Amino acid sequence: MEKKTREQAIEELSLMLIYLTRFQENNEYCRYLENSWKGYDFHTLEKMEQEELLYQPKKSKCVYLSEEGKERARQLIAEYNLFDKDILEKFEFRNIKQSETEQAVVIEQTCFPPNEACSEKSMIERIGAAQELFLVAIDKETGKIAGFLNGISTDEYRFRDEFFTDAGLHNPEGRNIMLLGLDVLPEYRRQGLGRELVFQYLRREWKKCRREVFLTCLNSKVKMYKKFGFVDRGIANSTWGGEEWHEMSCTLGW
Repeated sequence: MEKKTREQAIEELSLMLIYLTRFQENNEYCRYLENSWKGYDFHTLEKMEQEELLYQPKKSKCVYLSEEGKERARQLIAEYNLFDKDILEKFEFRNIKQSETEQAVVIEQTCFPPNEACSEKSMIERIGAAQELFLVAIDKETGKIAGFLNGISTDEYRFRDEFFTDAGLHNPEGRNIMLLGLDVLPEYRRQGLGRELVFQYLRREWKKCRREVFLTCLNSKVKMYKKFGFVDRGIANSTWGGEEWHEMSCTLGW
């Protein structure tokens, strides 16, 4: 490792600490970005902000990491031979590939009972119509899909069961998103993967200037989605799978 100046060392160590102590929060300053408490040298933070590694709103007690900042922090962690168990080190997040359609069908059938699972036909049509709204988490060791979150875009403001079966309702320019399934294989659960998929998805669609994201879930999942920033709108107008569903929404624009 090359010799660092005192200023370089302070900046690099500060960035790594910000990265390692970060958390996710939905608030009035930055939605779905990862942040850390603003307890670092003022001049160091100013320099990192000029380098676009982070943002520090004046009225906030936190600093917010940019994608460039997170990537630079991960590079430094490797350079300093530190160990990071971050979920981003284990999984790659990207759009699904057409060649992975069969995997998605199997995962859907594994994660949901037959009365709730999307049919093979509908899944194939959905991936074909809205591939850019089908986010997968790839296990970097195996190269296989560990979980995914998918939906379609529309200008409608109420969820209806036809979104599950008719991919033709997808409007690429739609301001809203109807989420159609969060799937995480059993062996990857309780690791924060579902939460990361949701936050990655919300950040991506926020950057595309989408306005609102809708979903339906069973009563047992309402508490979980509230933690993700969704609001319970009550019992949904849905009879999917013969179950009673709650409709929930999350506003991205402000």
